[in-house]
Amino acid sequence: MTERLPASVPGMRIGLYGGSFNPAHAAHRMVAERALKRLGLDRVWLLVTPGNPLKETNGLRPLAERIAIVGRVMRDPRIVPTGIEATLGTHFTIDSLKALKARCPGVRFVWIMGGDNLRDFSRWRDWRGIARQMPIAVIDRPGTTHSAVRSNAAQWLRPYRIEESDAAMLADLKPPSWVFLHGPRSDLSSTAVRQGASPEPA
Repeated sequence: MTERLPASVPGMRIGLYGGSFNPAHAAHRMVAERALKRLGLDRVWLLVTPGNPLKETNGLRPLAERIAIVGRVMRDPRIVPTGIEATLGTHFTIDSLKALKARCPGVRFVWIMGGDNLRDFSRWRDWRGIARQMPIAVIDRPGTTHSAVRSNAAQWLRPYRIEESDAAMLADLKPPSWVFLHGPRSDLSSTAVRQGASPEPA
């Protein structure tokens, strides 16, 4: 599968939200919409990954199918699904971010992840390098608020955290810099959806 990058121009503020999205659901939409609004972004690109090195890949739906589902779940045209990592041939976040920055000079990227990812961030390949590549927005997730901010990665990142009230300036800051965004949360997960839960909230 060969895919072109979504459209961008220098100066745009674009959030990158990666995951397997197996499948995408309302909680993913909530994260993307909150980041778009609170960070003052022009776009959010959902990087639908071919696979996740830290997760079991059995039962992973085909990439094209997952991208199509993301497109149906997301309701804002500024939230754009892409399978560009398959085209880039990158397997780790650090490599994808470097490749995207090289291909999109002048774009102000922000990496978006859930609190559960911050909790486990120190397990990622070159996670400190990721933090030095671009600012990070962490979106609160149920059951991870305290463990996320107490994690090894959060402790290392502590000097670079900005106030939530300053979130709109994050895309303009030099990395490392990050913000933790609170707000309404959803317990929905891709695992629950695969087991029969509705992809939409009740």
